[in-house]
Amino acid sequence: MATIAAGNQEMDFTDPCWKTKFQEDFELRFNLPHLKDVLPIKPRPTTFSLKNRNARLVNGANVLEDRKNGYVNEDDRALLKVIRYSSPTSAGAECIDPDCSWVEQWVHRAGPREEIFFEPGEVKAGIVTCGGLCPGLNDVIRQIVFTLELYGVKKIVGIQYGYRGLFDRGLAEIELFREVVQNINLAGGSLLGVSRGGADISEIVDSIQARGIDMIFILGGNGTHAGANAIHNECRRRKMKVSVICVPKTIDNDILLMDKTFGFDTAVEEAQRAINSAYIEARSAYHGIGLVKLMGRSSGFIAMHASLSSGQIDICLIPEVPFQIEGPYGVLRHLEHLIETKGSAVLCVAEGAGQDFVEKTNSTDASGNARLGDIGVYLQQQIKKHFRRIGVPADVKYIDPTYMIRACRANASDAVLCTVLGQNAVHGAFAGFSGITVGICNSHYVYLPIPEVIASPRVVDPDSRMWHRCLTSTGQPDFN
Repeated sequence: MATIAAGNQEMDFTDPCWKTKFQEDFELRFNLPHLKDVLPIKPRPTTFSLKNRNARLVNGANVLEDRKNGYVNEDDRALLKVIRYSSPTSAGAECIDPDCSWVEQWVHRAGPREEIFFEPGEVKAGIVTCGGLCPGLNDVIRQIVFTLELYGVKKIVGIQYGYRGLFDRGLAEIELFREVVQNINLAGGSLLGVSRGGADISEIVDSIQARGIDMIFILGGNGTHAGANAIHNECRRRKMKVSVICVPKTIDNDILLMDKTFGFDTAVEEAQRAINSAYIEARSAYHGIGLVKLMGRSSGFIAMHASLSSGQIDICLIPEVPFQIEGPYGVLRHLEHLIETKGSAVLCVAEGAGQDFVEKTNSTDASGNARLGDIGVYLQQQIKKHFRRIGVPADVKYIDPTYMIRACRANASDAVLCTVLGQNAVHGAFAGFSGITVGICNSHYVYLPIPEVIASPRVVDPDSRMWHRCLTSTGQPDFN
């Protein structure tokens, strides 16, 4: 009997009603938590409006009218998946059942609602940036402040250095308003600072309660989202009227269900500089080999997209695709071939690739992530040893641009994404949602329950068309 785990239940595909049951389970899982689920609150007309440029004469006075069709209806939905695969053998097929049947999966559309659940003049909003640096953090902070002010919020504060700012009494709140954040998007980093890890959830919620915060906007990756979900659940348990909204921040692009996260496009663009430098070094040297290590702890999206966009990479190594270094089908043997035929070679490796080859540190960072061995340095050493052993001269140049990329300001593409994510985060809070994150799915902006995006990291599918395109671009063989 063919079955699949759908949410919290096993799905029996021999049941003629399995599609209906799957969709019911999906709708239940992707239903957005709302403050009215636990509190007897009533909505009021929104204070957010987009006025028409041309005034209309009403009773002898010029009146600016609201634009028509400016609000999102509560029943608006966006499709999570848009490709209808005809067979499980189709490249990159994502199938629910063995026959790859088409099942519609709808998620909530993001945007401003006609009714809101907070009095803007009474709201105190907080913004916190967690984890590591990422291009676009300041863009999101800036847009959250701008949009809150459009609603009429007067009290906006920044929490310094991630969750630490909620329990470290030596870290004061930073008052935020338009004049403070107007130009912060012109620089990289975070106006508020970042840090990893956090305190006891109860202690954090105590702090939120003591500060009188009604909305808290949390920018971070999977670990930060998990913390935000715990904060949301504790606020619900205490029946606090606090909206907890996440904006997914991960330069690795490893958040489930989303087209991309902010900072990713900038990272790929900046990686081109490192790759181009490695290419020039390799081409200019006798038997030159350029090696570039890029971000990607558990997913190789940056390495894959940077390799595709540069067109200069001969070998791309990512965590999702196992490879051998030694042996007749290993990376080193292919490097020999490239040196023999092209005279040079350029490799790109994600930081999480090949961890079986490097020495384990058996330690974790403040976020609980295992500290990775340095695959870049290891490959550099192995390449040098190999070519010395076979008596072939090789000039290896190793480049690690990680911290240069993280500290960049957002490029134009990411700046647009950050702007819309920041706006929609505020719209979601005023709509009364909590325990959600905002993202882009199939080019549409949506709200998703936090548990659905942190079930596991998003990774590159080795059977996907995009990875196949990368292999076509590099011309590399199978190294396993």
